[in-house]
Amino acid sequence: MKLNILGCYAATPREFTNPTSQVLEVRGHLFLIDCGEGTQVQLRKYKIKFARIKHIFISHLHGDHFYGLIGLISTFRLLGRDADLHIYGPKGLKDAMFFLLKIGNSSVNYQLIFHELTSEKSELIFEDDKVTVHTIPLNHRVYTNGFLFQEKPGDRKLDINKVMDYDIEQCYYQNIKLGKDVLNKKGEIVKNEWITTAPATPKSYAFCSDTMYEESIIPIIKGVSLLYHESTFLEEHEYLCEKTKHSSAKQAATIAKKAQVQQLLLGHYSTRYKNLEEFKDEANTIFEKVWLADDGKSFDF
Repeated sequence: MKLNILGCYAATPREFTNPTSQVLEVRGHLFLIDCGEGTQVQLRKYKIKFARIKHIFISHLHGDHFYGLIGLISTFRLLGRDADLHIYGPKGLKDAMFFLLKIGNSSVNYQLIFHELTSEKSELIFEDDKVTVHTIPLNHRVYTNGFLFQEKPGDRKLDINKVMDYDIEQCYYQNIKLGKDVLNKKGEIVKNEWITTAPATPKSYAFCSDTMYEESIIPIIKGVSLLYHESTFLEEHEYLCEKTKHSSAKQAATIAKKAQVQQLLLGHYSTRYKNLEEFKDEANTIFEKVWLADDGKSFDF
């Protein structure tokens, strides 16, 4: 998996910072997660191919998380897109997008498919043979979901030297990758574990957008490879968390520790702060493995 941060700051865009938007590369997919103002400019800046984005996930209907969507939808049309575009987000998102298209006397020349979310419980919203995506119900001022992206286990890996030693015909290679025992040219059964190695451990990514401290998400995100958790405030302003339904760096770290995640990525910083290292320092008092998101950064995990 590779995560590209297009924007990770709270509230309004500035000349040198952008609101929330990310691109997750996983098993051939490019998933766009949230679409704050300026997202398509950031996509161009970091040379991410528009055409490869076929699924967009919107956490909630606050402007710094979806105001860039209508512009991106319109740009896709101008670029001659013909592939379907799936958009997952709260109920009302579809009406908002089609209303803006209507009053702008515009349309799209591709299939725009909305998957409107209303459930207060975690649900499966996307699945193919390589990846699943579940919602993570969050606690914010409006209906909000995070998203859990999980790789499915891959095929077993052939040890080609051992395959040759056992004199197995090539027509059986796919069955071997699927974990099956096969016959060699002599008609002898060859056990799968003799000629393969286990696939790489599947990776997982949990995106927890705007939310106050919420322990109910812990079972959903337990043990993930990487957790992105909003950290709008430092400890000195933690009293604002309940009022605004946001989290502090220490609260994000507490969730990471209790969920036993492998790595924590902080973001959604209030623009009142000048030094991002303070977020890492505070989180490190509770959880050791902390990264800081910033516009333009990429993380391989």
